[in-house]
Amino acid sequence: MIGIINYGLGNLGSIKNMLSYLGHDSMIIDNPSYLNQVSKLILPGVGAFDTGMNSLTDNGWLDLLNEKVLVEKMPVLGICLGMQLMTKYSDEGQTKGLGWIDAKAKKFKFEPDSGLKIPHMGWNTVTPFTSSVLHHGLLELEEIKYYFVHSYYIEVENAKDCIFSCNYGIPFCAAFQNDNIFGVQFHPEKSHKFGFSLLNNFATL
Repeated sequence: MIGIINYGLGNLGSIKNMLSYLGHDSMIIDNPSYLNQVSKLILPGVGAFDTGMNSLTDNGWLDLLNEKVLVEKMPVLGICLGMQLMTKYSDEGQTKGLGWIDAKAKKFKFEPDSGLKIPHMGWNTVTPFTSSVLHHGLLELEEIKYYFVHSYYIEVENAKDCIFSCNYGIPFCAAFQNDNIFGVQFHPEKSHKFGFSLLNNFATL
């Protein structure tokens, strides 16, 4: 059973529907006490960094999440803001992140004449960087594309943690993995066959 964490920010229904389509059982978790009923976690998110961290803190998620992820090594997938919350901090806010991975979220900054808009929105190609179980079924494709909507990007301290790279004005880490901790900046639930493969790979770990 995969638990989709509801902390007030995220596209929960779309993720649950995609997992159901792929044949995987999932449940939307509204209370930390239900964490004991699942074997994997998805931390989605759309919105502001501080709002997300404050919601997790105020609603009593932090201690149990840290226990499940850091001690019990439960697989967890962060999506978009969920990925950013796994880092140490973000340029967007003042609140510390979960700190599960040695990385930070930085704001895109482009010159006015660059022609690049913020947020980075739409389909973009990603390139496999470091080997990962999430790559299964994708590497033989001529092109791997995902749908992005974000104004902040992830910078990992250890290059080996980056499993997909992307380029939008600058190269950035589009997905990371460190042991049982996975994060993707894009939206697999909006990315058709590419998202199907990635979510299925996570669900069948």
